[in-house]
Amino acid sequence: MRRAVGGLIAGVLLLAAAPAMAESPAELISGFRLKHGEVRVVRDATLDRIAMDQARAMAAKDDLSHDALGPFNRRVAPAGAGRAAENIAYGYDNFEKTLSQWIDSSGHRKNLLLHNASRVGIASAKNASGKRTYWAMVIAGDYEPKGKGKNKGKKDAEPLVAVKREVAPASKPKSSSCHIKLLSLCI
Repeated sequence: MRRAVGGLIAGVLLLAAAPAMAESPAELISGFRLKHGEVRVVRDATLDRIAMDQARAMAAKDDLSHDALGPFNRRVAPAGAGRAAENIAYGYDNFEKTLSQWIDSSGHRKNLLLHNASRVGIASAKNASGKRTYWAMVIAGDYEPKGKGKNKGKKDAEPLVAVKREVAPASKPKSSSCHIKLLSLCI
């Protein structure tokens, strides 16, 4: 009996001394979202791939840029979301510190709290020297079943995107085939 009690006490002490299981990135993001009135997010394989492609492209170029692999609207389209946002970062080797950095930045924080978001993809990649870690997170929501909703019948409808960019590129005016515009008529 004494041995059994001693073994039980030793087991309890080992469990108490063992480090707690770290929460997954989706659980950490969900915890933050829940504290601020938003719903949980779950990992999504398509968003993970989009985030991984972005993180690898930034690492390969050693450049922190939302456009490292092309425009976000085009990159996120395969996810089929009505709304999406992207956060990027470099510097920290672990997600917890990267998430804290995003929470402390108003634009990145806004993306983390994207209304109606339900899915997330997270990835990191190291640059060629292995000294810098690049992170990409894509969060998305407003998913509608295929063939329903306002985009019914439209091919390649682009999702609504909320992206935090440090420097917004100036948009170029679309070229027009109008030679003369008179009273809103194009001649």
